Amino acid sequence: MRIFLLFASLLLTGCSSISGLSKYTEQKDPLESFNRGVFAFNYTLDRAVIKPVAQGYSEITPTPVKNMVNNFFSNLDDVVVTVNDLLQFKFRQAASDGSRVIFNSTFGVLGLFNVTTELEKHNEDFGQTLGYWGVSSGPYLVLPFFGPSSVRDGTGIYGDSFVSVIGRTKNMSARNRDWLAEGVNTRAGLLEGEKVLDEAIIDRYSFIRDAFLQRRQSLVYDGNPPKKKFEDDE
Repeated sequence: MRIFLLFASLLLTGCSSISGLSKYTEQKDPLESFNRGVFAFNYTLDRAVIKPVAQGYSEITPTPVKNMVNNFFSNLDDVVVTVNDLLQFKFRQAASDGSRVIFNSTFGVLGLFNVTTELEKHNEDFGQTLGYWGVSSGPYLVLPFFGPSSVRDGTGIYGDSFVSVIGRTKNMSARNRDWLAEGVNTRAGLLEGEKVLDEAIIDRYSFIRDAFLQRRQSLVYDGNPPKKKFEDDE
């Protein structure tokens, strides 16, 4: 369950960073009618099931335990990050991220404790790798359960599953349980920041779409996307 991505893109970009993208997103969202339908489904499911579960988890789980759970899933994510570092020829970054995995998995007791606070945590996935090699994002696409995506990034999610520790778990029940636990844990971490959306008078779908597209563009170019592309699209 990764419906939390509906909110993660917003929280990581902020309200002020998506101005001037309307025409860009109009071209990027030819499937808007379909996407809005899936968005409504995800939103309803989140409000009915996922958010209440996340709230319950957040309320009953002691902070030290929540920190260990966050560290555990962050360590698993570093495996995927390291592989994508290598695929993008970011060898120095791969050495750093690989070191995080090794030391946190051993001295950090399977990643429950983060003993590599001096090493920066990076964000790399196969969708970004495809972008690094020149693959266009394609149309914006809202996926059931996963939330905001694109044709390229949807493919990236599938690609990452081949190197993900959870994705490679052969026991289907254990794999689904771990995905669910990761989703609930991350959703719980977004409860406070979500208030930005709830308190703002906006078109929630358009706002999340614009924030997601800009964030993904920024990630592909390591925080320095070509502004000329936006100007040309306008």
